[in-house]
Amino acid sequence: MTVNLPLPQKADLKPVKGFEMGIAQAGIKKVNRKDLLVMTLAPGSQLAGVFTLNRFCAAPVQVCREHLAQEGSNGEIRALVVNTGNANAGTGESGMKHALETCAALAKELKINPEQILPFSTGVILEPLPIEKIISALPEAVSNLDEDNWFDAAQAIMTTDTQPKATSMMVSTPAGPVVITGICKGAGMIHPNMATMLGFIATDAGFAPGLLGKLTREIADLSFNAITIDGDTSTNDSFIIIATGQSAVKIQTVTDPSYAVVRDALITLARKLAQMIVRDGEGATKFITIEVLGGKNQEECRLVAKAVAHSPLVKTAFFASDPNLGRILAAIGYAGITDLDVSHVQMWLGDVWVAKDGGRNLSYQEADGQRVMQAQEITVKIDLGRGNATQTMWTCDLSHEYVSINADYRS
Repeated sequence: MTVNLPLPQKADLKPVKGFEMGIAQAGIKKVNRKDLLVMTLAPGSQLAGVFTLNRFCAAPVQVCREHLAQEGSNGEIRALVVNTGNANAGTGESGMKHALETCAALAKELKINPEQILPFSTGVILEPLPIEKIISALPEAVSNLDEDNWFDAAQAIMTTDTQPKATSMMVSTPAGPVVITGICKGAGMIHPNMATMLGFIATDAGFAPGLLGKLTREIADLSFNAITIDGDTSTNDSFIIIATGQSAVKIQTVTDPSYAVVRDALITLARKLAQMIVRDGEGATKFITIEVLGGKNQEECRLVAKAVAHSPLVKTAFFASDPNLGRILAAIGYAGITDLDVSHVQMWLGDVWVAKDGGRNLSYQEADGQRVMQAQEITVKIDLGRGNATQTMWTCDLSHEYVSINADYRS
């Protein structure tokens, strides 16, 4: 079940010049399904990434960080490899060995250095990576590398996702057109502490060295770090932006006329992907937007949005279409703003003014709240009455099906 999430169409996913993808069936967890993805970057491409803050971060995340730190001394990053069905997390020294073996095997196929490859894994934690299956399937993935493989690539990284998640756009800049296409996976173990999923976005714009890294962190905070499904931060979270530089657009500084256009387009596309994850949240029946305004700073707005979006009591009330809205006020109160004056707090459910000056709005009627709660898409707006800062997060409800999906995950 998804919440107003259309299936992406292969014809709508625009190729990005200088970026190719190849897919294989390695049989890692299930037979006859795409579960291995190889991506290659043209020489001269820029790449930046943001990774999980979970202390039990997976072996491939550790290898990615090491290879990015070594970039330059061993050459630029030229390829990525992703397997689904196994997270290679909680696997100790053998997990690191297998992640490095994957890089070495792909490097041999592509005739590059192992340090020029970034590995990614997603799936079950605490189980050994079936390295032989992966290495055996790499030649197949390499053999079908193509710029027009976005749809199959989105399928190849799915775990509990009910459908592939992909989107694409073309924007006009003062220097010429730019193509941006991205894929992601995620439906559970989603909570903002980086990106809480796997996400890959590619563009044919060019960036000066160092510029893309700061932009990638900013985009993560405005998109994938602004979603939550169940409050669990994954061991394998990774968000990557690739800029191949194959278009006429070469951005040297943030004052470049094309920078703002490309930045805004990347944010728009990343937010769309992030919201796809929420719309496909495990067992989700409602898509919920939490808008917090009137904060002294963005951080306290984020605390409130996160508390409301993460609360199991709030999320189960939305599933039941029950306007038990005192649960939202309680979440605001424990969010961590120690000097919050609740007499200044206002709250709306959709178009209904529910709480006024910290208490129930005298004009609020339960029937109005019930009407809004019946919708599949609901907005909660909270005004803290303390300043001008804002923060928006996206979440979903918590249903019986979420429990069933995760109880049966390893079956």
